[in-house]
Amino acid sequence: MATLYALKPRFQALLRPMVGQMAAAGVTANQVTLGACLGSILIGLLLIAWAAAHPILFLLIPVWLFLRMALNAVDGMLAREFGQKSQLGAYLNEITDVVSDALLYAPFALVAPFGPLEVGLVILLAAVSEMAGLQGLTLGATRRYDGPFGKSDRALAFGALGLWVGIGGPRPDWLHWIMPLMALVLAITIVNRVRGGLAEARGKTPG
Repeated sequence: MATLYALKPRFQALLRPMVGQMAAAGVTANQVTLGACLGSILIGLLLIAWAAAHPILFLLIPVWLFLRMALNAVDGMLAREFGQKSQLGAYLNEITDVVSDALLYAPFALVAPFGPLEVGLVILLAAVSEMAGLQGLTLGATRRYDGPFGKSDRALAFGALGLWVGIGGPRPDWLHWIMPLMALVLAITIVNRVRGGLAEARGKTPG
């Protein structure tokens, strides 16, 4: 299914000159990965502590999610194109993504009309969707990025939601259904990744 992940090669092409300069300066992929995670943790904790009283702080969400997307592309390019692939890097890449997502999504549980239960469910299913994508590797398939709600798509959705809350957009009660809807689309994403990984491992085209 279509996902924003398909646009990644174009995004990487724009970043390639800067990545080359970073590699020449001695910046490593693992440093970028850890830096992106640390930034996500700090912003998440800041929002958890203050954003309920100061919703304008949610404007940090779309800005940081875009920067984090760029940093994720940078660390991958440093690893692949400048000989920095490592087993530790593979672990860091997956673990820090899940941690970052959790910290950046959690603050929405503190603002009406959202609540801890539905936001927590989205965080859980987002983590499971990444696990489902990774599981393909254990079957001899590739790491699966099937949509419709991959990491880039979630960044777009939560970035838009953070922008809306940050500018003081109206939040009627029905808006809380956005989280259950995200949970549903994440469940579909999990199923697609499992089906895609199984089909690939069996030498078939996912249907």
